[in-house]
This record gives sequence, structure tokens and C-alpha cells, in this order.
Amino acid sequence: MTLPENEPRIAVYLDYENLAIGARDNLGAAFDFANVADALAERGRVIVKRAYADWSYFDEDRRMLTRHQVELIDIPQKMGGSRKNAADIKMAIDAVEMALDRTYISTFVICTGDSDLSPLVHKLREFDRSVIGVGVRGSTSKLLPPACDEFLFYDNLVITPDSNRSSAASSTSGVETVMMTLTGLEASSGSVRASTLKRAVLRKNPTFSETDLGFRSFGALLADLAKQGHVSLEGSGDPTVSISGTGAIDKVDQLLVEIVRDAGSVPYTGLKDALRKRDSGFSERALGFRNFGSFVRAAEARNLIKVTGKDDERVVKPAASKRGGRRR
Repeated sequence: MTLPENEPRIAVYLDYENLAIGARDNLGAAFDFANVADALAERGRVIVKRAYADWSYFDEDRRMLTRHQVELIDIPQKMGGSRKNAADIKMAIDAVEMALDRTYISTFVICTGDSDLSPLVHKLREFDRSVIGVGVRGSTSKLLPPACDEFLFYDNLVITPDSNRSSAASSTSGVETVMMTLTGLEASSGSVRASTLKRAVLRKNPTFSETDLGFRSFGALLADLAKQGHVSLEGSGDPTVSISGTGAIDKVDQLLVEIVRDAGSVPYTGLKDALRKRDSGFSERALGFRNFGSFVRAAEARNLIKVTGKDDERVVKPAASKRGGRRR
């Protein structure tokens, strides 16, 4: 497949100790690079992936990163001494050298919540490079996001496994990959051509093939999704694909409002089950959302529902006023 010259080339640098501890302490789960890789595939072609840490402390994580072809840069900790900033310094030097030596790399992704790396972000932008930051919300300094061209909170990138799905649903999973990729592309790039969407899907999953889903071409798959109301197509040849303005989200919107209105209030933890009792085929990923939490937050932002309380005590109630704007 021929790559367009203007497609972003990306270099990724991970302050791994900061990310691993942040995910463990704030999310109660291990950091998974797959979530970051999935989001970056929507933004361009990743050329370089490097992670910095004393890997003697992150044995399981090391294997996970190796599976994603991440280069591991070892920063051993001295006995009886502190090398808190050693990984930051090494990462900053490597990133600046990369910016000077590899002029074709247009975007640098700095994965950390540490404000000590803000000078690196500023320097890369001085070199006329776009900088995307990635960090765990609860452990990210408030000084870092404003320094970046874009900042992604890892919490929003996590794709929640669906325990109710069987392994036989591979065709549906392929469609969900297309839908989530389209949503991410629309959010970061605006209008999306079918060819751009296909390249992004392949970056996420190089083995993806529309023939495995029963279609002769990617255009035929998109036409079927348009017929079902999941996407809209404009133009011919290489059409513009959009997830906004389709009937699928309207149907789920109506169902959600009815469930919450009829019950008066629904426990947050039981809302997905309530949706599935009314529509057994419901899947937030088929609508382009990475997880159910993102689906609920989007519905609340559109003034369809109101979520009150915290954590497992959260309750979903009808919105106080009329429905607002549409989701893009």
C-alpha cells in the first residue's frame, strides 16, 4: 500500500515508571501500551517507540512492551543512591537528537505526567514539531497538558474488555475496530476519506481484512455500515466517511432516555445490562466509543442523562432539561 507523503510520522517516548505507578495507584490496573498504540494509530504512522526505566523492577511490563516492538532503554538504579531524573534526562537527550537527525518525523509523543519534561516539549515545538502528551489523569501535573499541542489522558484510552462477548463474535469485533478508528480520526483530523480510514485500521491490526467479514472490498463494508445507519458516506471513488448524523446513535439515544425515564433512576453499574435487556446487540464500541464510561459521559454531555454520586454509588437519572447538541 502506498503511503501519502503528508501522513504524520510519529516517535513515541515513555517515562515508564511514571506511567506504571500512575496507572496502578489511580486506576488499580497495570499500564497497557496497547491502549496508547491504538489511539496513535489514528493519528499517523509510528516510526520509533522507546520506553525508559530500570527494567529489573518491571519484569512483566517488559514482556508486554516487547510484544508491541517497543525498544527498552535500561536506566539502572544505583545501590543506595537516587537516580530519579536519570530516565528523564536520557529521554530528553534522545528525543532532541531524534528531532535533529530525523527531520521526517513530524510528531513526538511524550508519555509522562511529570512536569520536569515540559522543557523538552517546548524545545520540540521550537523545532516545529507537533507534540502529543499522554499521562494518567490522577498523576499528571497541571503544567504539562497546556505545553502540548494535544494531551491524551490514558484513562480515556482504556478499552474495556466485554465479558459478555464470545470468541465467535470476531466479525463484530472487526466492525467495532472500524467504528472506533473512524471516531478517533474524526476527533483528531476532521473529515475522513475511506482510504485514510483503511490505513488507520491496518495500523491497529495489520491482519485486518474485510473479506474475513464477508465483503469483497472495504468500500462494500462501508456501504453496508451506511445501510445499517452506522456511518454516512459522501462522494464516490474515495468517499468521505462520517459517524455523525447516522441513525444508529439516534436509536441508542432514544433507548437510553426511555430506560432512565421509565425507571426514574438506574444504578450506573446496572445501566449497561438494562440497555442489553432492551437491545441484546448493544455495543458501545460499535458506536465508536472505547469503553462504556465514554459512552455515558458523551450522553451526559449531550444532556440526555444526569449522573450523580461517586464510584460504585453513581446513579443515572433523567436530564433536567431538553436534549442538547449532537455528538461528532
